[in-house]
Amino acid sequence: MAVEERDKHSGYMTTGHVWNGIKELNTPVPRPVWLFLIGTALFSFVYWLLMPAWPVGVTYTKGLLGIDQRTTVAENLKEAALARSEWTQRIDSGSFKEIQADPRLMTAVRQTGHRLFVDNCAVCHGTDAKGGKGYPNLTTTSWLWGGEPEQIAETIRVGINSTHPDTRVSQMPAVGRDQMMPGKDIPKVVRYVLSLSDPAAAKDMPAGEREAARTLFATNCAACHGDDAKGKIEMGAPDLTDRFWIYGGDQQAVLATVWDGRQGHMPTWEARLSPLERKILTLYLVDLRAAAPPADLRAKTP
Repeated sequence: MAVEERDKHSGYMTTGHVWNGIKELNTPVPRPVWLFLIGTALFSFVYWLLMPAWPVGVTYTKGLLGIDQRTTVAENLKEAALARSEWTQRIDSGSFKEIQADPRLMTAVRQTGHRLFVDNCAVCHGTDAKGGKGYPNLTTTSWLWGGEPEQIAETIRVGINSTHPDTRVSQMPAVGRDQMMPGKDIPKVVRYVLSLSDPAAAKDMPAGEREAARTLFATNCAACHGDDAKGKIEMGAPDLTDRFWIYGGDQQAVLATVWDGRQGHMPTWEARLSPLERKILTLYLVDLRAAAPPADLRAKTP
């Protein structure tokens, strides 16, 4: 094919190339493409003039508008801090009851407290705060170290069996492993303990065995769990009369607890969370407890 031959169908000149019988046309660039390229170039030029764009040594061109994203972000953060300070100051200075009675403050508590909980607590207690085996349910009213806001705040501050010098300390001794009680008596005590929350667990237990188990409990367990087995807040000893258990409430799980003991751990949050953050987290947990279904309210918690 000759170069600069005109295609009789399109009217365009050819390039002289033929591909599988198809002639290559010297088609001009479409006008919209030129307009797009020119518009893009003009936009870039105007943007370079108006906005920060080019690095110049250790600095950069500032642009005619003087817009600085770093300054803009800093101003936005300053405005957000001012807006936040309005309610954080009220929470910081107010009592737990005053804050709980203020719907607007509690809205802020729920939003900020949820973030604090997910970032710091959910890895153990779950995003729904209902825990799992070995990790207490925090949506209940039964707390080992007390469920009042002040008591919860202190537990968060110092932890349980933690490195804090004022940590709360509790431990279920290994009654069986350390031979604190004859091995043959431990199953009797376990059945008795289970019967405190589920009478059906002792339906086949002879009266004499139950009385003997009651005596064993009074001798070996009541010092921590109380004569009525409802636990002692000052010792972090759980109530054994409900049906909710941190490590499991079947006979095998309770037997394992009595035999080998338990020593849970909760870290201290004093160094990581500020007093205000711990207060908000406490209020958030109390609010979760209030919103929990009635069926969940007896679950054991730390």
